[in-house]
Amino acid sequence: MDTRAIMEPSPGVVAVATGLASVDIVIPVLNEQRALPGCVRTLARFLDDGFPLPWRITIVDNGSTDATWPVACALAAEYERVHVRRLDIRGRGAALRAAWRESPADVVVYMDVDLSTGLGALFPLVASVASGHAELAIGTRLAHGARTRRSPRRELISRAYNALLRHGFGARFSDAQCGFKAARTDVVRPLMAKVEDDGWFFDTELLLLAEHNGLRVHEVPVDWIEDEDSRVEIVRTALDDLKGLARVAWSVARGRARVAVARPEPTPTHPDAVVSRPRRPGAGAAVLPIVLYPLAYLPLREIWPPALTCLGALVLAGAVRSRAARTRALPLFLAQYVLTALAVLALPAAAGRPVEAGAATVAYCLLTIWAHTRK
Repeated sequence: MDTRAIMEPSPGVVAVATGLASVDIVIPVLNEQRALPGCVRTLARFLDDGFPLPWRITIVDNGSTDATWPVACALAAEYERVHVRRLDIRGRGAALRAAWRESPADVVVYMDVDLSTGLGALFPLVASVASGHAELAIGTRLAHGARTRRSPRRELISRAYNALLRHGFGARFSDAQCGFKAARTDVVRPLMAKVEDDGWFFDTELLLLAEHNGLRVHEVPVDWIEDEDSRVEIVRTALDDLKGLARVAWSVARGRARVAVARPEPTPTHPDAVVSRPRRPGAGAAVLPIVLYPLAYLPLREIWPPALTCLGALVLAGAVRSRAARTRALPLFLAQYVLTALAVLALPAAAGRPVEAGAATVAYCLLTIWAHTRK
């Protein structure tokens, strides 16, 4: 079914002569005939009551088999600034990709149909992007100041997953999967061209690519209440996310995660400011982990077998890396572990622990120096 006519913005909705950034709030839906009317009416009322930027709401039905589509069309007929689109394929990522790619707005937003995130955080989320301070903004349930009400199981999985992103990929954001995000349209489109996932991992992949390409991701602590009627299959989603992380790590390692997005360099505000030259990381950034590695290996070897000792020494040595280095850490970490473990396990049993430490350190040094020279 062709929905192009329904999707076209009404005159004066987003193309206004105010100079203000326009906002398109996208709500992906799949079999949400019950939740959709309450969501749209509550959101439209909230926006009408004082949201200071020109806005519109876009409902994207991606594969519903119930009455979601007729309900969405009725809402579009009821509200001038509600627009709808229908896709034949499922996946939250596919819905966001389609809506954000063709949106006429300056800022695109995504929120869940269950309105689990309090709407009081919407303007702070959008303002950081509309002002140009950040390229993307996300709601977070895990930062200081956030208030959440959800099951212990979901809390544990969320914290473990985001800890993996921070320690494995050096991610600076604290909550990849909160259904409350905003982005500059001109920035998110080239990023989406690199995003491969069309499901729940879409958010994480987009954020990892954004940080890998030097973009700023702003966080807003939110109030969040779990809706027990959620369509998220937590265990299956977690497994798909792990597969996606492995794919992103491989893409980063091969240098295929770069995106041509422009972010202006900071300039001094004061006209007579005396600015220092930007400092580049020196050799010390590579030397310190190399020194720490054998110092960690020898005491750990007293209590652990060789392969586990290599892993422990790598974790401790990696703790002193800079944030920038940890962004690329996971592919290098895996390569270092394989090489150091092979170097130790290839030695004869009578070689002794100092020889083990030396062999592992040499292998660690080679990869660390090679990675440092490629920056």
